[in-house]
Amino acid sequence: MLSGVQVNVTVAQEPWIIIRARSRRQAMDWSLVLASQGIEPVIQHVPDEGGWGLRVNAGHHEAALAAIQQYRRENRGWRWRHRVASSEFTFHWGALVWGWGLILFHWWSAAWAGGLENAGAMNHRVAETGEWWRLFTATTLHADLGHLSSNVATGFVVLGLAMGRYGVGWALLAATFAGAFGNWLGLVMRQTPYIGLGASGVVMGALGLLTVYSFSLFRGVPGAKRQIIAGAAGGVILFALLGLSPNSDVLAHAGGFAGGVAFGLVFAWLPPAWLSSARANLLAGLSCGLGLAACWGLAMFR
Repeated sequence: MLSGVQVNVTVAQEPWIIIRARSRRQAMDWSLVLASQGIEPVIQHVPDEGGWGLRVNAGHHEAALAAIQQYRRENRGWRWRHRVASSEFTFHWGALVWGWGLILFHWWSAAWAGGLENAGAMNHRVAETGEWWRLFTATTLHADLGHLSSNVATGFVVLGLAMGRYGVGWALLAATFAGAFGNWLGLVMRQTPYIGLGASGVVMGALGLLTVYSFSLFRGVPGAKRQIIAGAAGGVILFALLGLSPNSDVLAHAGGFAGGVAFGLVFAWLPPAWLSSARANLLAGLSCGLGLAACWGLAMFR
């Protein structure tokens, strides 16, 4: 008898045996396990027992039980994964507003006499001039439509997921500061003159937030170590694919990603009610918008 698995043996005219499962989902999972071993099961409802089961040939009964038992043994530490699947890790369409904001700002910059790059782009002289606001204003500027479309397309997905996980305002504020940190890192590390602009640091900041979102599972979810490691590894791999192109600003990307990771670790230990609070998200979003407006005010009129 398979420990932990309810088995109901039915002998009919055909040599079939039904292995009972607790749910249709479990029966489907087990059917894939058996199919991988060359056993052809049939998922069927068991009305008398009010559940589901797998109908297998009697000659495959022992092999089927052994395969299911092995599957359960190997995945015993992953039972909590169903909880993750139903977590608040969702997509938020507020990222669409962010994307359109960048598009409209690029159009306004192009319409402005001479553009806004001279006033708001990042450069190597920021430390000398004290124009710290360029760390932030540079995240709203783009060199051309190709540069803009690339950041908007990637950022729409990544930032939308970060907003769904942390809240619209918190994610936007954290990703913006992460992008500014990426610009600061470029300022510190570069030894040659340069000009930097673009929202890619913000996008990498949002990716950093997502990379450590599973760290919150340390609280109240036993055996979460595997999922945390897998989530972090996946985020690092995505960063390598998206942020380490030789033709891109790697320092700004790395700084943005590191900043997002730092904010994400802080958020992981905050009470969930703080992140889900509509008032707190509104204040965070307004702080981000007003802060960027103030930075541009300094850039334009100082």
